[in-house]
Amino acid sequence: MRRRFTHQNCSVARSLEVIGDWWTLLLVREAMLGTRRFADFAAELPISRNILARRLGHLVRRGVLARVDAGTHGRRYEYALTPMGKDLATVVTALRQWGDRWIFGAGREPLLVLDRRTGRPIPPVRILDEGGAPVSGRDLAVVPGPGASLRTAARHLRAAR
Repeated sequence: MRRRFTHQNCSVARSLEVIGDWWTLLLVREAMLGTRRFADFAAELPISRNILARRLGHLVRRGVLARVDAGTHGRRYEYALTPMGKDLATVVTALRQWGDRWIFGAGREPLLVLDRRTGRPIPPVRILDEGGAPVSGRDLAVVPGPGASLRTAARHLRAAR
């Protein structure tokens, strides 16, 4: 039985409610590659039509995709990334780069992401400080934010001791 995270005071958990299964992220990837029609999603992914319909509906309800009238012969719709969906480009790129490094290995990347302006590969996604310098994982601190619940704040205070 799948557990729901809708009540957790955690951005990671709540984000997984929107994009947390493999079909959903693969649909987002396909949309980023220009796939827009139901039949084209079905042709690109080995997914059953009922699961595809459910996942696309979920992404529309959650605001990642918009269902737009294709304006051709009767009622046909396409799916387009919303600004929320387009913001997942960083997440998908980071995941792709992680897979290229740890699953496929250097020189065996299935796809390269290029900067259209220069034609050169984009650099690895990195965490940067406010001045633009890279920050390592050991230099990160996680502290309660303005939306932290009392439980979240107490948990992080205990961990900091």
